[in-house]
Amino acid sequence: MRPGYGLAAWRDATILDLTPSMRRTMRARGAGVVPFVGVRRRMNLLSAVLASILTLTLLCVSASGWAAARRPWVQFVGCRYVEQPYNDGDSFHVRCGEKEMVVRLYLVDAPETRLHDADRVREQAEYFGVTIDEALFAGKRASDTVREALRAPFVVWTRWASAGGRGATPRYLAFVEVNGQSLAELLVSRGLARIKGIPAPSPQGTRSSELRAKLYALEGDAKRQRRGVWATSRGR
Repeated sequence: MRPGYGLAAWRDATILDLTPSMRRTMRARGAGVVPFVGVRRRMNLLSAVLASILTLTLLCVSASGWAAARRPWVQFVGCRYVEQPYNDGDSFHVRCGEKEMVVRLYLVDAPETRLHDADRVREQAEYFGVTIDEALFAGKRASDTVREALRAPFVVWTRWASAGGRGATPRYLAFVEVNGQSLAELLVSRGLARIKGIPAPSPQGTRSSELRAKLYALEGDAKRQRRGVWATSRGR
């Protein structure tokens, strides 16, 4: 007990951080500070553990990205689109010779096709200034656009940087080119993707900042022309 404090006063000073309803409950029950101190210590310990886990996760992700950035680009030509229910505008299954994988496009993010992650869909809808239904519809259009564009053989560039995912097929970040055009640029120019995601220089050596600048220019043109999802945009 601190000098000059009675037990009741010390208890009241200790529970100042509680909500009013919690304070009233503790006083009504004649609660002392010992149980609260124990709870507080456990909460502090839990916070420290969670912070450590988050730090380790970020370090692992950073180390993985740094290691991938040092690897050489690998080019696959004559790749084919493989129809799968989870394919969407920025992530889809491909077959390149005997190699099968799921690729996730660098630098861009297409709207989701399903409401399996409500927070993400809501964020995308807010970015484009549309309703959730309109965002999901744009996601389906992006998926259809990719499927149609990749009917022809295409090129995949990757450095084997993992893009996560929960499926059995490995998922890697990649640049995809079809008929000499960047698939990411195609999506943005049609108003079917936003500029967001893991940055990387192109396999040809163009800096990531230059790639993003070009994408923003394409996005600006798509907005002015009211293409794709921008046709019903009300917020940007």
